[in-house]
Amino acid sequence: MTSTNTATRAGATAGPTADAVTAPAVRLRGLRRHHRDVRALDGVDLDFPTGTFTAVMGPSGSGKSTLLQCAAGLDRPTAGSVEIDGIPLAGLSERRLTLLRRERIGFVFQSFNLLPSLTAAQNVALPLRLAGRRPSRTRVRDALARVGLADRERHRPGELSGGQQQRVALARALITPPAVLFGDEPTGALDSTTGREVLTMLRELVDRDGQTIVMVTHDPVAAARADRVVFLVDGRSAGELYAPTPEAVAARMAGLEDATGRARLDAAPAAKPETRTGTSMPTAGGSPC
Repeated sequence: MTSTNTATRAGATAGPTADAVTAPAVRLRGLRRHHRDVRALDGVDLDFPTGTFTAVMGPSGSGKSTLLQCAAGLDRPTAGSVEIDGIPLAGLSERRLTLLRRERIGFVFQSFNLLPSLTAAQNVALPLRLAGRRPSRTRVRDALARVGLADRERHRPGELSGGQQQRVALARALITPPAVLFGDEPTGALDSTTGREVLTMLRELVDRDGQTIVMVTHDPVAAARADRVVFLVDGRSAGELYAPTPEAVAARMAGLEDATGRARLDAAPAAKPETRTGTSMPTAGGSPC
């Protein structure tokens, strides 16, 4: 890990600075998202300070992906508020929300979501073209160079490895450039070596360029590259961990999963005692008559 990264994460141990807290890149207040009888999010209050890397973790069904989608403006919350770069999302029309997502929000998915018929350069330029802007070739080249793919601009996704495809997706998310970059399991479809390369790139975007990153992951090693890990359980905040290590993250997750499993077991209806019908028990002297 670079000295810059070490310094950044050492400073994060004490928590966000006062300036970061007053002007976060993303602010969530009282966030709720209900799907019929399921409370995917149940009153979440979180800030994601500008220029920091936050990982979001929790047991299965804890609301991680729902939180990311609401925070990125991909889903409307049932209640509560979301602010991106100081802009409240609640009052925006669908058109203005779409424009905000194109210009101020980057999103990287586990499955890359590249268009197979387009070259790497064309995929990277797509957000600007959808916004009615004609991207310069230099700008697209610079975006690909930023992720180490300056020599792959004419290649289509089928001609690239999984790690290279994720880098193209990353360059596409950064072309605007965004106030915040969201990642939903961005290394989940990659092998461990390629995943480490992508995580190193994300870490450098924060340390070198001051990019704000919020990443959902299930991997303690991936989460340990962040400045802070936020934990969710049953749609609620369940604590935070600063300057995380893989071991500390894994231990916290094990405790949460164990507690969640016990709580769900206690809440489950008691099983009815088994009854036997139409069967006679043998007597001590042998088979029944």
